[in-house]
Amino acid sequence: MQLVVARIGRAHGLRGEVALDLRTDDPETRLAVGERIATEPAHLGPLTVQSARVHQGRWLVRFAESGDRTAAEALRGVELVVEVDASDEEDAWYPHELRGLRAELTDGTVVGEVVALEHLPAHDALEIRETGGERTLVPFVTAIVPVVDVAGGRVVLDPPGGLLARDAADLVVDDEPTRGADGTEG
Repeated sequence: MQLVVARIGRAHGLRGEVALDLRTDDPETRLAVGERIATEPAHLGPLTVQSARVHQGRWLVRFAESGDRTAAEALRGVELVVEVDASDEEDAWYPHELRGLRAELTDGTVVGEVVALEHLPAHDALEIRETGGERTLVPFVTAIVPVVDVAGGRVVLDPPGGLLARDAADLVVDDEPTRGADGTEG
């Protein structure tokens, strides 16, 4: 399976460097000078790392195939991918391992299917296509996703009320402002 290790962002400077949005915990290995990395879409690669550095906490890479800013700008949005096997870590999963898993509640009620893993600034989130067709982002944290059973083909969700789209009809919204002891709204 192919694993996305980075998404190419905006061009940096005039010499063809690009900023990367990393999806790997081993950028030193994946982005070593001389590495040839496949791309998605495939016709834009593979790309060969000519230089890589960290600048203000962000990885900047120059590829041999993009020698100037114009060429670098043309790569924006391209994903860098590598071929991988399943993860052997107990609490680590690749997106391709999660995609297609049945999403169910702790009581066994099926609520949908995992369609993607989103990398958000605070934490990762599972994108769930609910049985009604709605797409919902579920924070991928142990408190809300206590069980990931890849072999069993499922993830178990313990969401707070209102997180899933299917709960929207049951939400009670209090439009009445509350009043404090002094009579002011609060």
